[in-house]
Amino acid sequence: MKTLYLDCFAGIAGDMTVAGLIDLGLPLDVLRDGLAPLPYTGYRLESERTERHHIGGSSFRVILEQEDQPHRHYGDIARTIEDSQLPDGVKARAGRIFLRLAEAEAKVHGVDLERVHFHEVGAIDSIVDIVGTAIGLEYLGVEQVKASGLPYGSGFVKTAHGLLPVPAPATAELMQGIPVTGPIGPGERVTPTGAAIVAALAEGFGPPSGFTVEKIGYGAGEKDFPDLPNLLRLVLGMPTAETEQVLVLETHIDDMPAEVFGYVMERLLAAGALDVALAPIQMKKNRPATKLTVIAREADLDRLSGIIFAESTAIGLRHYPARRIVIPRRVEERETPLGKMRVKVLGNGRVAPEYEECRRIALERGIPLLEVYRIVGRENG
Repeated sequence: MKTLYLDCFAGIAGDMTVAGLIDLGLPLDVLRDGLAPLPYTGYRLESERTERHHIGGSSFRVILEQEDQPHRHYGDIARTIEDSQLPDGVKARAGRIFLRLAEAEAKVHGVDLERVHFHEVGAIDSIVDIVGTAIGLEYLGVEQVKASGLPYGSGFVKTAHGLLPVPAPATAELMQGIPVTGPIGPGERVTPTGAAIVAALAEGFGPPSGFTVEKIGYGAGEKDFPDLPNLLRLVLGMPTAETEQVLVLETHIDDMPAEVFGYVMERLLAAGALDVALAPIQMKKNRPATKLTVIAREADLDRLSGIIFAESTAIGLRHYPARRIVIPRRVEERETPLGKMRVKVLGNGRVAPEYEECRRIALERGIPLLEVYRIVGRENG
């Protein structure tokens, strides 16, 4: 399982994350093409080699034709992403980041999710940063994200809502459940977009351990701080130990329409659940029911249990710690009789075709999906 470690020693922002992914090998042309399915225009992308405190890295900028950007509602952005032709993996990650941002803004301002409207985060450059991050992770084959603690920062920051303390209220909300370090100097070191990327995608926190480093990239922020290099370090590697601590959430439901379960599953996965499963069971008094099982990170317990209670008829929930073991795997592009395709290569040598790739080939060629699996599996077995 290819792992990306976000070393936020100087903080994190959306542009720094994309810059770091470019430094790791994401071509700017691939990023441009990846963003093409979105209906946003009036911008161009720039990236160049730069340095901070004599440490080399990459920068990333979104140049807008018009500085004044309209405020966009969360619901509009979420629907635009969902209705686009972006790959499902990109949609899922970008959707999770925007959802975490919207949840934080909704709590800070006391409004419903659909009424949340973004100021800075609703501008095209922030949308590009978030979707661009998801595109970069997909391109590099990243399957797991981990992160260091986040510097808390100090002072004040100028926003559309006026002068606010650092971290800004939405950022502070997003940092709940994430280890923080003390102020490393005045100024905003973690932006709302940066905090949302970590909160939505990171599956573990702390110093890097348990994986072999393959490549390191540095994403440069716009500011040049005097106290330390304004860089985000991205460490790409393969885990040497595929075990991790998780929580298992369970509940039995016997009084909910069957079609609602699919919606609940979608909400849980979008909110960061590692896995969701449904199984038929027989309860007391011989009543048929459904067992809902969720595998989650401990930091996501409150959010996921809140979704279960809000979106289902469950009146109780069990949760207990567990450890999960995952076979190491990586994504490779291989030549097949049906053309180049991305496949998963498992640590035990087995090759598993990627569903989205097989689905794409089946639709393009008008052949059954099972036939694609058979051909690709035979070729790589």
